[in-house]
Amino acid sequence: MSLPQGFDKYIAPDTDRLKFLQDYLLTRSVQTSVVSVAGRKHLFVNFPSSSYNPRFKIKTILTHYDRVSGSPGANDNSAANFQIADFAIRLKKAIDLGAVPNIRIFFTDGEELGEGGVSGQGAFGLAELFKKLGITNDDVYVFDSCGRGQVAVLAQAGLSQAQSKNSSFAKKFISLFERTQNLLRTSCQNSWITLPVPYSDNAGFLALGIPAVAITLLPKEEVSDYQRALLSDKNLESEVMNCRMDDSADKLPRFKYEEKMPVTWRLFHTPYDNALSLTEESFDVMRKILDTLAASRTLA
Repeated sequence: MSLPQGFDKYIAPDTDRLKFLQDYLLTRSVQTSVVSVAGRKHLFVNFPSSSYNPRFKIKTILTHYDRVSGSPGANDNSAANFQIADFAIRLKKAIDLGAVPNIRIFFTDGEELGEGGVSGQGAFGLAELFKKLGITNDDVYVFDSCGRGQVAVLAQAGLSQAQSKNSSFAKKFISLFERTQNLLRTSCQNSWITLPVPYSDNAGFLALGIPAVAITLLPKEEVSDYQRALLSDKNLESEVMNCRMDDSADKLPRFKYEEKMPVTWRLFHTPYDNALSLTEESFDVMRKILDTLAASRTLA
């Protein structure tokens, strides 16, 4: 398949991925700033104030750029990094022509380092900063592992808890979840689904009461196999929902559940999460999703 220019360098073992992203965007006229929070370095894309309209909700996009040592991290999470970096470049060109997309983009650090639970995850500190600054009304979208497959998967994380409550947060989360379903319905037509998916950067935001949804991609045959596994093993959903996206394969009871997980997730943290595992159609799917998101409007 044809990968974006520079992708092989980005997944090379010794690449400074933060600097790579800074340089990749800067050479394409997109300015960025490093936001240091709790020892993590998040990269924020600087769009001009003219690209925001306070009448509408801001759509905040998160994609973690860190990876586990020893794995190229092609799908977890380099593909989404490139997809969103190229999206930022398209947005900048549109903004220069007068577009007002109301998009905020962060490349986050520390998603793979949350051994201490949700509070140890890099995005938790970012969510704390959002809350401290009073930024709690954004629509937060997390894109994780979006380089393999053609089916967009909206994670069900947070949904059952929200449906059982009548709080302001629950109402906001359900509204965001439903609007995200509409987003995928518009951009992907019949190639999308909601499924139990391990937590990603959305965990930190949900823990602090800020609505956030996560989107990933899977091959359609893996979706079918996973659906059958969920129907045949009633414990599988709870096991999946109690782990993170980055540890789904190696933290679940190995022999009992690993074979029931999508193959894509079993590649995480291994040398096989490489460029050969990616699929070209994933980049087309993500472009449609992101461009549809940019065009969407929700009153604040």
